[in-house]
Amino acid sequence: MPPPPAEDAAVSATASSSAAATADGDSVSCSTNHVIFSDAVAEEEADADRSDHRNCSHNSSDPSPPASSSYPRDANHDKVTRIVSASIKGFSIGAGLKGGLSLFSLLSRLTRRRRRRRSSVDSIRKLSAGRDGEDIVLLMKETLRYGLFLGTFAGTFVSVDEIIAAIGGHRRTARWRALVAGGIAGPSLLLTGLNTQHNSLAIYIFMRAAVLASRCGIKSKRFGDICKPLTWAHGDIFLMCLASSQILSAYILNQDSLPPSYKSFLNKHGGKDMTILQGLKDITSGMVFTNLEKIEEYYKSIGVDVTLDPQMKIPCSIVHGNQSCGGHFFSFLIEAYKRALPVYLPVYLIPALIVHRRGLLNNPLTILGKSAAGIARSSLFLSTYCSSAWIWTCILFRIFQKCNIPMVAIATFPTGLALAIEKKSRRLEISLYCLSRAIESFFTCMADVGYLPQFLNIKRADVAVFSLSTAIIMHCYAQERDVFRSKYLNVLDWVFGVPPPPGYTPRYKHINMRNTVRF
Repeated sequence: MPPPPAEDAAVSATASSSAAATADGDSVSCSTNHVIFSDAVAEEEADADRSDHRNCSHNSSDPSPPASSSYPRDANHDKVTRIVSASIKGFSIGAGLKGGLSLFSLLSRLTRRRRRRRSSVDSIRKLSAGRDGEDIVLLMKETLRYGLFLGTFAGTFVSVDEIIAAIGGHRRTARWRALVAGGIAGPSLLLTGLNTQHNSLAIYIFMRAAVLASRCGIKSKRFGDICKPLTWAHGDIFLMCLASSQILSAYILNQDSLPPSYKSFLNKHGGKDMTILQGLKDITSGMVFTNLEKIEEYYKSIGVDVTLDPQMKIPCSIVHGNQSCGGHFFSFLIEAYKRALPVYLPVYLIPALIVHRRGLLNNPLTILGKSAAGIARSSLFLSTYCSSAWIWTCILFRIFQKCNIPMVAIATFPTGLALAIEKKSRRLEISLYCLSRAIESFFTCMADVGYLPQFLNIKRADVAVFSLSTAIIMHCYAQERDVFRSKYLNVLDWVFGVPPPPGYTPRYKHINMRNTVRF
């Protein structure tokens, strides 16, 4: 039950998330930090996106810029203006995305609390009012932190880029300057909180960097044959299946290996009470049942009279009571779709306001129509994913008439096939986001049982991995622009300014910023 890529998709704009706002407040902070831009701005197929840049001046062997280039012949790049502009734009993206998603979550929580207050006593009302104020303060702090993070990242990158170019020469340092600047800008992640770990974000951005590096390898003559398997058309679905096996196994067997916000998201869209999950964990782990009576009480509370057998071999009666496996699938699908709709509203509408702001003014019906179709399609994906997780486990348990940990891992693998419902251009983003969560969960499980070497327990390893990843991404942005999709480049160019071709040496004599960035 993965959220769409999104938190730190603000970061995906500078580098996702992975990940999406939910009606649940905690899950928004999770998804905001992982992929909202990567989830929403990639609306076109990869081939169509890349074709926009096949004729780009960066792909030309002629070192001199063409007459129609957006770089003025007099190289009127003003360094200070570029640094300040990048910082402001980075701040606006970070604060806008984080603030927008958090505000959506806050409004959802406030609505639920007001409904509770109508039937609550005065003491509970006062407590709820106090929590409302705390939530608003927290929202403002988080918005400021993420704005400062992306603003500092953008400003630091541009500053280091300009300093190295001024000292070492633009042409001589062109091939490695962005690599160094991206790595130096990476520690700005600490501005989100010195004690706040971002393991999932770091892993996700690292995987994004790996994707860009692999695209570069596919183009090269030296590594083309080695990277050829990476061109598999359905590799994104395979990655999603791998991620699903770990994530859903952890959802049932070891939720503590998942971040709290992501765990909250899974519990919401998994649609099962914690007593049911505990019973499922007991039978899967081969333990004696500890809460069958509580499970029966839970079903009675929702109007279902069920009697559970302590000697059962398969947990179907625990998972869906007296319902058949097929009947449970369809009834769960309908409820899951209702839960999924609020997740994708901000994922599509917020980027539409930012990325397609001009089109929204000129042709609002077309943009809003595409957003509505995207919301419906993505909601169907998430609801199908959640529903199929239960039906696949039921099918496998019934075939083999047993339930254990390997069976759970195998049964949850095909759940990732639901990703085929999503648009092709969004599949890789979602699969990478979920895979980053799965990797984090896997290593946490390994550490819990003592299989993880001590030298890997590095404090703030997330910052080191993030810095390495941003170094690779920014190097590709400056030197291998055709491996990016056009809509990513539009955002990055708007923030950092279009990098001049490698063979072009600017001379800083006059200030003329009007032609430095074009959309």
